Amino acid sequence: MTMFIFAYLAVGCITGVLAGLFGIGGGIISVPILTWLFTWQGFAPDSTLIMAIASSLAAIIFTALASVRAHQRLGAMQWSIVYQLSVPIGVGAAMGAGLAEAMPVLWLRHILVGFLFYVAILMAFPRKKSTKTRVNSRYLDTCVGWFIGVISALVGIGGGTLTVPYLLLRQLPMAQVVALSSACGLPIAIVGSMSYALLGWQQPDLPWGSVGYVFLPAMLSISLSSIITAPVGAKWANKLPSAQLKRYFSVLLVLMAAKLLWAG
Repeated sequence: MTMFIFAYLAVGCITGVLAGLFGIGGGIISVPILTWLFTWQGFAPDSTLIMAIASSLAAIIFTALASVRAHQRLGAMQWSIVYQLSVPIGVGAAMGAGLAEAMPVLWLRHILVGFLFYVAILMAFPRKKSTKTRVNSRYLDTCVGWFIGVISALVGIGGGTLTVPYLLLRQLPMAQVVALSSACGLPIAIVGSMSYALLGWQQPDLPWGSVGYVFLPAMLSISLSSIITAPVGAKWANKLPSAQLKRYFSVLLVLMAAKLLWAG
């Protein structure tokens, strides 16, 4: 187990740096890696992917809290928008967890692979910010928030890759968009991980250290190391060639998606 604890800490270090460097949540990286680590540990094959998703969501709680606190100090948080999006996002996250637990593992794996390809394309070919005026709609917020919650809980992410593009369409400043995205990640992480914990509560084949589908050693290790390394990535963001690094990262995501398909 000691060797795997070091592996979980390493995953947290990587996800923390990437979160600070690219402004994305760590779930996009931690879920595939945790799936492989859980497989090597001999966990039940039908549980490895859903445990990786649940543990990734639980780890996001702590990093999202730290991020929200930092943005609040900078005065970039507009809580009225957060409150408007949080309820449908939370409902969607609970439904997403239920869907993930009910669907065949192969379907869930294909959804994750598809999402990895989506993020890879987003990173390699970023869309320019639209200059058209957009009309804000509470109904649209509800529908989009629900969709973000469902997809995020299905693939184990904080939702930034979905929330940021939507908030940019509302013509909000980028600093505020990043702050709001961090805050919207909290209901996804809290409701999603709690749902996975409850759904897996009676599962007989889960390893010691699990709370439902959430594997505590992985969740705590990733949380600790990612919080420490996220500021490092943020500092590098202003010094390294961001556009070129994003293209390299997109290639990595494609390779991870291909590996997941092959493993399936």
